[in-house]
Amino acid sequence: MERPGAREAAPYYFRYIDLVPSGDVLSVLEGQTRETVALLEPISEERSRHRYAPDKWSIRQVLSHVNDAERVFASRALWFARGFESPLPSFDQETSAAAAGADERTWASHVDEFQAVRAATLALFRSLAPEAWARRGVASGTPVTVKALAYIVAGHVFHHAAVLRERYA
Repeated sequence: MERPGAREAAPYYFRYIDLVPSGDVLSVLEGQTRETVALLEPISEERSRHRYAPDKWSIRQVLSHVNDAERVFASRALWFARGFESPLPSFDQETSAAAAGADERTWASHVDEFQAVRAATLALFRSLAPEAWARRGVASGTPVTVKALAYIVAGHVFHHAAVLRERYA
């Protein structure tokens, strides 16, 4: 499968798409699952509450955001892959983070959730017929293809894993 072209997603999303290595996006998502869990599991319950600045999210909030965003991107992919044409609303990450209560849950529950969400995402993308990958719809006011959404899922995790390594290490 070729990488998404410029007309398959809003320019903003190429900050994620461009992080995805060449090759089969499903294989990338599978490998990324193992790599991300290996990054997350050594983080202690205490350390998972760390914020690198007072106004920044805790590590728990970052992973909660990653899980929420993956669900949103995957549900958009399902919507468009199944042929629905009605536009989908924006996802406000700050509203989601404020309501999630991420710091009240255990770190282990967040890591388990990441694995469960990713398993569901992979099951969805594996189930798609070849023609479904090219289907498109409008989300957040801009056109996007199902294929681009798969790349956005992977790139979004690559982005936040880098943030965890660089700013929270």
